[in-house]
Amino acid sequence: MGWFTKTQNKHPNKDALEELLRRSHDFKKVSYMNVPTNKSFSISFISTLIDESILQENVLPYLLEKPFAKIEDVKKFITLADIQISNDFSKIEQKLFNGYVLLSLDDDSDHFAFLAAQKEIGRSITTPEVEFSVIGPKEAFVESIDQNVNLIRKRLPVKELIVEELTIGSLSKTKVSVLYLESIVDPINVKTVMERLKNVQFDAITDSSYIVQLISDNKNSPFPQLLDTERPDRVTAILAEGKVAIFVDGSPHALIAPTTLVEFFSSFEDYFLNWMLSSFFRLIRLFSVAFSILVTPVYVATLSYHYELIPKDLMNTLVSSRRDIPLPPIFEALVLELTIELLREAGARLPTKVGQTIGIVGGIVIGTASVEAGLTSNVLLIIVALAALASFTTPVYKMGNAIRLLRFPFLFAAELWGLLGIVLCFCFLMTHLIRLTSLNRPFLEPLYPPRLTDLKDSLIRLPFSKQSLRPQILRTKNPVRYKKSDIDE
Repeated sequence: MGWFTKTQNKHPNKDALEELLRRSHDFKKVSYMNVPTNKSFSISFISTLIDESILQENVLPYLLEKPFAKIEDVKKFITLADIQISNDFSKIEQKLFNGYVLLSLDDDSDHFAFLAAQKEIGRSITTPEVEFSVIGPKEAFVESIDQNVNLIRKRLPVKELIVEELTIGSLSKTKVSVLYLESIVDPINVKTVMERLKNVQFDAITDSSYIVQLISDNKNSPFPQLLDTERPDRVTAILAEGKVAIFVDGSPHALIAPTTLVEFFSSFEDYFLNWMLSSFFRLIRLFSVAFSILVTPVYVATLSYHYELIPKDLMNTLVSSRRDIPLPPIFEALVLELTIELLREAGARLPTKVGQTIGIVGGIVIGTASVEAGLTSNVLLIIVALAALASFTTPVYKMGNAIRLLRFPFLFAAELWGLLGIVLCFCFLMTHLIRLTSLNRPFLEPLYPPRLTDLKDSLIRLPFSKQSLRPQILRTKNPVRYKKSDIDE
């Protein structure tokens, strides 16, 4: 008897399930006898997924000593928060692999109980590593989705915070949670997110990065259309604005949607500083991005086509630096750019201490050697180093990768058509950005379409006293964050 025997009659595929489970060393099925009633019962579980102390202390002593006539009676004396009585055999596999203990009576194979005894294994909350800030909270998300939702609940203890859960991945059965404030968020945004998540067809979802690629509006764009963050305070702030957050079990990063281009260049530390300092640092980042993309292509275009644009005093310096260089400017620039990328990748893939050494020593040694060997000019070496340094100012890692990639099309366009090529490449880039959307919302907002009220927190950040309204792009149910009269008083 037992649930295996019963399922063989109703579900032929259960034979395969039984065979697979019994081949796994961590699958356990044990039979016992209830002392007062002499009823025999069995428990089945995956030992690597359950906390056996819960089984030994909160389940087995009561099942052995307390009398019960039917499976529903176990709810009266087992002190577990999650006990489910069911007769659906299709749930057995899912529940066993979610850390439940299956309880079945030998004389009643039609009904059984699922007892929650999951083993919680995970790291403790640490400080942010990617979005580190000098001031502000020092908590970061971890791989446990329940712990991450707890960090948000702690900061938003209101009934309007809704958590919707679904399972994605035919093999991984990954738990995904969608969070939003029902009294604020636009229902269309929530509906769009839920529909796209439900339509995901993939076997194994192991990180939130999979979700970004699977539900983005334009899957062929180098620009990320969902903002990922490891900071609970940032997610709390965007939920209060009326956006939607997505958590994936096993990922220490949350996804924010919809998002705009300017958000990728604003660090959440900006909101902990005076508005003038925040605006200054934000403008520096935007300038650094433009500098990182354009400075090397402008160098190539100028030396290849537009000598007349170089001042005479500077021309003497450039001529003397390139006097013994056998390579044309484009090959010289590509050699240095690719060298920088190789050093960056090597430093990122090696262990931390070794990676830092490779990055510093390798950059100095290779740069000095290439100049002394006459392969590159010292002027271009400085320019490429400054461009690489400027690209590191982007607060979001994925956007930084997109910026690194953009330099190469601009370089080739500068070699082919000079400054005209840079202008044409810039036009193509702007056309792509204008057409790009995030959850069907304009990616360039508030720059295009222009929304003056949303400019208060875009290129610069105005004081909080000037930010009484939520962004228009979100079309929130309640656009007013606070009444101006409350602050003025």
